[in-house]
Amino acid sequence: MIGFWDIILVIAVSAIGTALAYVRAPRWKAFFLSLPIPFTISTLALDKPVSASNVTALLVLFCYTQGVRLLYTRCRLPIVLSIVLSALGYIGVSLLLAPIIPQDDLAFYITAACIFIVGILLYRFMPYRAEPSQRSLLPVYLELPIIVAVVLGLVLLKQRLGGFMTLFPMVGVVAAYEARRSLWTLCRQIPVLMMTIIPLMVASRLTYPLLGLAPSLVIGWMVYLAIFIPFTLVTWRKQAQREREQETPTIAAPAEPSS
Repeated sequence: MIGFWDIILVIAVSAIGTALAYVRAPRWKAFFLSLPIPFTISTLALDKPVSASNVTALLVLFCYTQGVRLLYTRCRLPIVLSIVLSALGYIGVSLLLAPIIPQDDLAFYITAACIFIVGILLYRFMPYRAEPSQRSLLPVYLELPIIVAVVLGLVLLKQRLGGFMTLFPMVGVVAAYEARRSLWTLCRQIPVLMMTIIPLMVASRLTYPLLGLAPSLVIGWMVYLAIFIPFTLVTWRKQAQREREQETPTIAAPAEPSS
């Protein structure tokens, strides 16, 4: 059955996916991919507190983005096929893991700590790459049906996917297609998501017993924004400086006069 939050999810993901498709810069595509709006609405649609399943889904999401990149750039598969195979892989792994992951506090906090450390290491060992900009060539009337179909399919599977549904790449399906020339940038953004959304999840889990689901997610968003905005501004400043340095031509030293 499709409920109120399911409808809101379709609308929100459609809006974000369309915005992502029509911006050019890879950093802005990655920015839209990092916004935990689909995660928040999906969690409200499930009406369950965040758990170890939500955290584990971050690792599966990273495998999805890397799968698309490797299938497209290394195996030379068409981008659409790469996305479909990776998305099916996400769903398959999620269906296997969802029933067996514990939902207690201990499992959540241990998983959160481990995935947070993984995010730091992945970000550390995935250096920044300047990649070309790209804007969608598909008209909106073709973009929107794809997004809506993906979200509706997830809504039908949401109870079986559990917490994994909240981080399924609903926006990432469009992002991978539209950013096929800058897939490294998208892959590198998932560790950023790990480092910023896990504090959101922890704050929500801590405050859920006292406040309930929706208010606990609001508290989580406050924590998320306090980390994500400064981190993004500093990162973009460093990237812009590096790009300027790479564009500056090196002036050769004058040659020694011959004797």
